[in-house]
Amino acid sequence: MYRREFIQKAAAGAFALSLPKMPAFLKDVPMGVVVHSYGFRWNSKIESSKFPGFTNAIELVDHCKEIGAGGVQTVVKDWSADFARKLRNEREKVGLYLEGSIGLPKRPEQVAAFEQEVINAKEAGATILRTVCSSGRRYETYHSNEEWQNVKKNALVSLQLAEPVLRKHKVKLAVENHKDWRATELVAALKQLNSEWIGVTLDFGNSISLLEDPMTVVETLAPYVFTTHVKDMGVAEYADGFLLSEVPLGKGILDLPKMIALCKKHNPAVTFNLEMITRDPLEIPCQKKEYWETFGDIPKSDLDRTLRMVKAQTYKAGLPRVSQLSGDEKLAVEEKNIVECLSYSNKKLGIK
Repeated sequence: MYRREFIQKAAAGAFALSLPKMPAFLKDVPMGVVVHSYGFRWNSKIESSKFPGFTNAIELVDHCKEIGAGGVQTVVKDWSADFARKLRNEREKVGLYLEGSIGLPKRPEQVAAFEQEVINAKEAGATILRTVCSSGRRYETYHSNEEWQNVKKNALVSLQLAEPVLRKHKVKLAVENHKDWRATELVAALKQLNSEWIGVTLDFGNSISLLEDPMTVVETLAPYVFTTHVKDMGVAEYADGFLLSEVPLGKGILDLPKMIALCKKHNPAVTFNLEMITRDPLEIPCQKKEYWETFGDIPKSDLDRTLRMVKAQTYKAGLPRVSQLSGDEKLAVEEKNIVECLSYSNKKLGIK
């Protein structure tokens, strides 16, 4: 048996027991909320008495408790030791789990700062930290295969710098498929690292933008999953490719029950976190030459399959748009979407 597979199976039970003061075993915990679901409300500049902005993780935890979430995944940056203790106390009082979102060290001299963030996150109660390895969407940010290969090379360096810190403090790092790695590329990196402390934040919908079949992505990455970004996706045609949107759970094209079952099969302690981003549709310009500058080895059959899927499953109601709304209207739609998704998760997905 491959060493990673053995470690994952052996560690699953121990990992669940090591989680700090949960309201119950994770399978009985409602879906958590990713801070990016509150893109309008987090550090909001919009004046609103009904939807006041969240200025820190404690305020986010309290609100997520009010709406019935089981936990939060939020940014770990510039926390003091005192704030971490206050967050732990509040989180334990309301009974939510906590996961962090953290940047990686790029050079050896940045490792000490990274370690301090890991220490603060663990003090607050996080045992899983989500990260990304690129600075943007692959098809928008990078413009040659050489540039993308450098991104992958630098990502491995960063993860190798982070791994001893994670091992020392017994905190897991979960790399997201963040519209950058294709699933097989991410698996190749994880196999090269071969660490029980580095796995995957499995985003259910991001990789459609890379012309990957979403179920194949879950099947490929689930053996490495520590945590998730649960979402449902709507698609529609446009001249240069297709449009892609997060939509409320159950209204999109993803087979959420099967995806969740696959994650649970490979990691019974996996956490499910809602990432329902309320925004205008993203343009995926896969019919333009520029899109392919880092994707030379993708078979044309992937493009053809994706475009057939878009045509067959176009979002009938028209993909939602919010840029035309007032600030308070955007906040209201954002909150409605999140609450609706948590209700669906409880009633239809059995995450409660």
